[in-house]
Amino acid sequence: MKKARRPNFLVILVDDLRYDEFGAGGHPYMKTPHVDRLAHEGMLFERAFHTTPICSPNRASILTGQYASRHGIIDNVARDAMSHRLPNYHLDLQRLGYATAHIGKWHMGNDGMPRPGYDTWVSYDGHGRIVDPRLNHDGTYVEHRGYITDLMNALALEWIERRHEGPWSLFLAHKAVHPDAEQAADGTVKFFGGYIAAERHRHLYEGAVYPKKPNMRPPEEVVKAKPAWKEIFALRATEGSRKVLESIRAGTQEEIRQRARMMAAVDEGVGAMLEALERTGQLDDTLILFLGDNGYFFGEHGLGPERRFAYEEGIRSPFVVRYPRRVRAGGRERRLVICQDIAPTLVELAGGRPGAHVQGRSLLPLFDRRRVPWRRSFLVEYWAEQAYPWLVGMTYKAVRTDRYKYIHWVNRGRAGELDELYDLERDPYELRNLNASRAARPVRERLRRELRRLVADALGL
Repeated sequence: MKKARRPNFLVILVDDLRYDEFGAGGHPYMKTPHVDRLAHEGMLFERAFHTTPICSPNRASILTGQYASRHGIIDNVARDAMSHRLPNYHLDLQRLGYATAHIGKWHMGNDGMPRPGYDTWVSYDGHGRIVDPRLNHDGTYVEHRGYITDLMNALALEWIERRHEGPWSLFLAHKAVHPDAEQAADGTVKFFGGYIAAERHRHLYEGAVYPKKPNMRPPEEVVKAKPAWKEIFALRATEGSRKVLESIRAGTQEEIRQRARMMAAVDEGVGAMLEALERTGQLDDTLILFLGDNGYFFGEHGLGPERRFAYEEGIRSPFVVRYPRRVRAGGRERRLVICQDIAPTLVELAGGRPGAHVQGRSLLPLFDRRRVPWRRSFLVEYWAEQAYPWLVGMTYKAVRTDRYKYIHWVNRGRAGELDELYDLERDPYELRNLNASRAARPVRERLRRELRRLVADALGL
């Protein structure tokens, strides 16, 4: 009997893309026919989450299958040396005979030099440039001309069309839909170009309107239910903070349109890769996973440009898998999935066994629609940063279950008096904080115990 071919892996990661920022995800006007094809021919995970909703920690969680408190990339500070030592699942794939490639943004450490686990490497320092970027090809920096999304797509196509003797794994990490920015070693960010769409897309969606949601409220209303935010909003109102926010039109309809325009080039690349895979006879033998690296706020809870906080817009991810050998077309999955589940899933499909250090779970039972015991809660964790003045002191730990969310502000208030508790079944927009409710006390105490358990487990205690 002929041995079944192990699948190729194409992971497409989009920077700052929130869960509903593509057509099949529910965006009201954005057209993404090729990403939508992945959803129609594969499975859309409706409740997939980031456990540290910020670029560097969550990227490390994707690659290691670990919580940030274990892999150690806890913020966007330049942790270059640490990022060279991550137990990256591509190291496992190499040992299993896979050809591996990373193309695009790394952003776990600011240097763009090659990391272990990859036979082919193309990246850039820090956030890179949207136009005419300087890319590192296997250890050598090369100046390029053009739009970065188009360049990344072209390099990915070249890899896909290359003759490989065995299975391959490509991690394609777009800079889109992040604005042009530069980042210092301490994590502080300066926006200098804002959102830049490809020239051919700069007039898309003129006049389009993203509808207002019930939780898109001004700060003075938000703090009534979320008292921990009083100081944060005061800091966001200072002159220096306002200049940062205004530089990218944070929380405005134009910001949402600009992000949609940047996604147009990403979607074109997905279409070109699907065509190349089909033409070379690899399409149905390739698992394609499309996701974002953290969420984003469009003004919900008075927030923008933000992704760091434990409300649904910050922690939910687009998450689509196409692999017809195992995944039924048109499937929808509502069980709780976290980004740490990617590494063990791919290693298992490659014929390996995930190491004991991996904290995620293989998604293969979900691919097969099996009724198996599954997680009923997960941890969300964040450490205060220096990137913006309003983030100082904002460390939190949170637990999210099928129905509830409890957010503990580590350095705010006494005895949890500023914490937040939401019944997501009755209050999906997280407007009614039940933390002080006597009736909700049993739920609150149960979630506090669960949070302590999850924190200890994440640390390996």
